Amino acid sequence: MIEATETRRRTGGVAGVGRVLVVIPTYNEADNVSDIVARVRRAAPAVEILVADDNSPDGTGAIADTLAATDPRVHVLHREGKQGLGAAYLAGFGWARERGFDAVVEMDADGSHAPEDLPALLDAARHADVVIGSRWTSGARVVNWPLHRLALSRGGNLYARLALGMPVTDATGGYRVYRRAALDAIDLASVCSQGYSFQVELSRLAHRAGMRIVEVPITFAEREHGDSKMSPRIVAEALWRITTWAVQDRRQAVRRALHGTPTGQVRWP
Repeated sequence: MIEATETRRRTGGVAGVGRVLVVIPTYNEADNVSDIVARVRRAAPAVEILVADDNSPDGTGAIADTLAATDPRVHVLHREGKQGLGAAYLAGFGWARERGFDAVVEMDADGSHAPEDLPALLDAARHADVVIGSRWTSGARVVNWPLHRLALSRGGNLYARLALGMPVTDATGGYRVYRRAALDAIDLASVCSQGYSFQVELSRLAHRAGMRIVEVPITFAEREHGDSKMSPRIVAEALWRITTWAVQDRRQAVRRALHGTPTGQVRWP
């Protein structure tokens, strides 16, 4: 059984990357899940999909089960209740690692992350540990976002980049590829944030672990169906956590400057 699994791992998947699992967290996405799964299957036929549903009361999980029943590359992870985006992705990472996947993709279920951009992200992953589908790098487009959302995202990402010293223009972006090496290098058990701050925390941990992070321009569009999960609480959590991490990093830098840094150890920030 182990040999057969290893053979599938070596021979299947995306050239230069290996077996890829696209994790799509869902909560009340009945209007979107079928379309997004179909678009992913068309855009990247070699990947597999995991719909991580938080017991959606609108029947999203049942729809996903129907899709999985007719397509062996579609899987469903039923979770007990609404536990948040970060928890859903962490569960998806664990599911992928247990089954020997070589890379994991984060993708929203609402259509804001265009599956048609996925091949470009996977191509970049051939030579990177983490790939971020960026809204704010050269060549990217943001469609149908109100001015206040644009200002919030741009301002939040500028603050995260300056406060944490990361060379990332879209630290809050949720369209990503993580190679297995990156997931192994990040202490996922220590991650406890959600929403915007979850993505920032993983960016910070990957950067601190010395992972090569590459940004690829994407077209980001506001959802057409369903309700946004964004809330003032999520924004407040992100600002508070970024500030806390920045203070921690600077305290550590001062301690290292006072006591010296062993040869080969990276200084942060």
